Amino acid sequence: MNVHGKSIKILSCNANRDLASDIAYNLGLPLGDAQASTFSNGEIGVSINESIRGADVFVVQSTCQPVNDNLMELLIMIDALKRASAGRINAVIPFYGYARQDRKSKSREPITAKLVANLIEAAGADRVITMDLHAPQIQGFFDIPVDHLYAAPLLINYFINKKLDDVTVVSPDVGGVTRARQLAGKLDAPIAIIDKRRPRPNVSEVMNIIGDVEGRNCIIVDDLIDTAGSVANAGKVLRDMGAKDIYVACTHPVLSGPAYQKLEESVIKELVVTNTIPLTKTSDKIKVLSVASLLAEAIKRIYEGLSLSKLFD
Repeated sequence: MNVHGKSIKILSCNANRDLASDIAYNLGLPLGDAQASTFSNGEIGVSINESIRGADVFVVQSTCQPVNDNLMELLIMIDALKRASAGRINAVIPFYGYARQDRKSKSREPITAKLVANLIEAAGADRVITMDLHAPQIQGFFDIPVDHLYAAPLLINYFINKKLDDVTVVSPDVGGVTRARQLAGKLDAPIAIIDKRRPRPNVSEVMNIIGDVEGRNCIIVDDLIDTAGSVANAGKVLRDMGAKDIYVACTHPVLSGPAYQKLEESVIKELVVTNTIPLTKTSDKIKVLSVASLLAEAIKRIYEGLSLSKLFD
C-alpha cells in the first residue's frame, strides 16, 4: 500500500503480536520486522530491522499485563521510530492501561491516565488509535489526534445473531447506562441498572437492582472486566431476583488475579470479549471476537485521509 510516495508499515511490540499480524493480513501487508526484547538486568531494547524512513508507521501495543513493561516497550519503540525518521508515528493502543486513574477521587491521588498521555506524546507519537476508553474524557488528555473506536458493533451483532428472547440489558453501574442503552436499543430491549458501591479498589457490593429482570435473559455490558468480582456478584443477585440465563459482554478482558476462577464458579453462562487483550487461559465460558478487521479499516482510512465515522455505525 503506497499513497503519495509514502509506504505504510505495521509494527508490533510483544503485547498484541497475534492481533498485529491479523491487522496486517487484513490490510494485505506483511508485519514489519521489529522486536522488543529484555536485557538480563530488565531493561528493554528495541530493534527495527528494516527502513521506515518517511513511512506512515502504526505500532500495535496494548498496555495490559505486564502493564509497565508493555508501556515501556511502546515508548521505546516510538522513540526508535522517531530517531529512524519515520514520516508519521501512530500508536495503536487497543487497551489503554491506567485509564481508571483518570481523576482525583480523594486528596493526594495521581491522575495517571494523564501522565501516560504525556509520556506517549513526549516519546514522539503523532496520533493515537484506541478502543473503548474507560473514561472518554481521556481523549482530552492528549494534544495530538486521538481516534477513539468502539467494539459495540461487534458485540451487538453477536447478540443479534443469538436471537435471545425476553432480553434485559444490564448496566453494572450508573456510569455505564449510555453503553447499556446503546446495546438495548439495537436489541429492542429494556435496561436495568445495578446500584453498587466500592468500599476499596477491586471490591464491589451490589446494593440494589433498578429495573425488571425476573424471568428474563440478562446481558451485563461493561468496558472491561478485571478481577470478575463485580460481574460474579451481579450475576448472583440477578439470579436471586429471578433472571434466567446471564451473559456478560465487555471489550477488554483484563481478567487478573482470581478472575478465571470466579467466572467458572459464577452463574454466568457466557462472557463475550474481544482480543484487545490476549487471554492468559482458555475457558468454555469465554467467547472471543476479533477487532482486527475494525482496526485495519481504521488504519486504512487514517492512512488515506478518509473519515472514520462509518466505523461507528
